[in-house]
Amino acid sequence: MQLYDSFGPNPRAMRMYLAEKGLKIPTKEIDLLKAENRKPPYTDRNPGGQLPALELDNGKCIGETVAIWEYLEEKHPTPALIGSNAEERAEARQWQRRIEQNITENLYNGFRFAEGLPLFKDRVPCEPDAAPGLKRITQARLKWLDGLIAGRDFIVPNRFTISDIILFCALDFAAGVGQTIDPANANVTAWFKRVGARPSAASSLHPASAQLKMRG
Repeated sequence: MQLYDSFGPNPRAMRMYLAEKGLKIPTKEIDLLKAENRKPPYTDRNPGGQLPALELDNGKCIGETVAIWEYLEEKHPTPALIGSNAEERAEARQWQRRIEQNITENLYNGFRFAEGLPLFKDRVPCEPDAAPGLKRITQARLKWLDGLIAGRDFIVPNRFTISDIILFCALDFAAGVGQTIDPANANVTAWFKRVGARPSAASSLHPASAQLKMRG
């Protein structure tokens, strides 16, 4: 197998997942800032152009972060970051979808359509007028989540899962591009510090993060 890696919150989430699992996969760096992921030969393997991607030994390529995690979870079930039985897996996937649909997709598009517009305008469809509204939705849904996780250590009750990885990497990136956590969201703030203290949070940062002044 070979992992296609780069700077960015989603590649960082991949690295954080691997660190939590104790897995090492040979990697090839793709320059996201130079849009190497949006043209051949990379798009010959992964036509979606996303990063990260996992190329299997048979040449097939998995190009969605959560799909890669699902594959690796079946191959390496412990420690379980999705779930160790059907009920746990369903619960983790439920929260993963809630986090992505309500928070991270709005957060990322708010960045792409505003601060990230010079980088993304020629790569993906962008709607600059939508950016302020997307950022407001992100903050509203973080407030919603704050109430839901009261009394919990993690997003899914009693266990660390892919939902924690997804949201932590998104919020850590967002803090450097003008989308910080409202201090009034005390539960989310405490959760963020708790996850940020895990060794995988520091080890997953890309070496270019300091130079770029963004955490990815």
